[in-house]
Formats: sequence, C-alpha cells, structure tokens
Amino acid sequence: MLSALEGLLFIIGDEGLTLKDISSILEINEDEAKKLIKELYNELNQDTRGIELEYFGERFKLTTKAKHAKYFEKLVKNEQNNKLSDAALEVLSIIAYSGPITRVNIDKIRGVSSAYIVRKLVLKNLIEECGKSEDIGRPTLYKVTNQFLNYFGLTSIKELPKIKEIEKKEENDNLFETKYHE
Repeated sequence: MLSALEGLLFIIGDEGLTLKDISSILEINEDEAKKLIKELYNELNQDTRGIELEYFGERFKLTTKAKHAKYFEKLVKNEQNNKLSDAALEVLSIIAYSGPITRVNIDKIRGVSSAYIVRKLVLKNLIEECGKSEDIGRPTLYKVTNQFLNYFGLTSIKELPKIKEIEKKEENDNLFETKYHE
C-alpha cells in the first residue's frame, strides 16, 4: 500500500490528495490512511531522498526538497532544456485550445501525467494559473500567457488555426503518396 500511495501522490502532482481521497482510493479507513501517510512521510523525509511529503491546505503532496533548489533551477535554465519537447508542445496546444483547463483534464486528454510538463511550462512563463475550477477540490486552472503568444509569433489566441482546418489538411495529406510517389 505504501508504494501505491507514493504512486498516487506522484500522479496527482501539484493538486495533492486529501486524507478522505486517500482512504477512498485505497479502500481503507482514515486511521489506516493516517498510518500510511506517517510511514511514507518518515521514509521520504530522510536526508538521502530528493523528495518529501508535505501537507498544504488539507492536501498531501510530494515536493522537492528546498535545500536542492539551486540544482532544480539549473535544470530549468539549462539551454539544452529550453527546447520544447513534443510532450510540452502537446500540453501547450491542449491549454491553448481548451484553456482555461485543469491539469487533471489535461492528463485525461493525454492519457498520462502532465505534472512535470505543466510545472516546466509555468517556469518558462508559457502558461499561468488563472483561477480555480468549480470541480471538487477546486483544482487550479491554466491558460497560455503573452509570452506564449510572443514565442509562437501570435498577436492573439484567435490566430491559432481552427481544429477543422487542421483536420481537413490532414485528410488531404496522404503521406504515403507524397513521400513515396514514383
């Protein structure tokens, strides 16, 4: 159960889980959930680990240790890491076309966790928090920033191609014929 809890907290990322969430998902009572949280806290909050379990706003979250912040900043600022990966571009397009949107809804669209990518895009100032959803737990909503518009040479989000235009272009593009036409 301990590894399941750690995995759940990793997947949920910045939004964290309440004690009630944990007991419900793991199908255990709240006292058992508290024991599990204490055990995970003791295991993670050792000096040999890079992450720790924190409690913010009635939610348990995995966070990086503040004492290693200078290394994490180097990772984000590293020139090689300034290129946008395909996954980052995918998340940006989801936010641009569907925003404001929660990270959980981004994850549902992608089918994988986007927590790291969302954090990286916030640090690059390509997306920003823009409020809280009315959904249970009031998760954070994200939208693209003016820096996003500058990065892609847009003056407005309205300049993005319409989804139907993209789909129509894809229908007309027969990659096999265009690439391998004799």
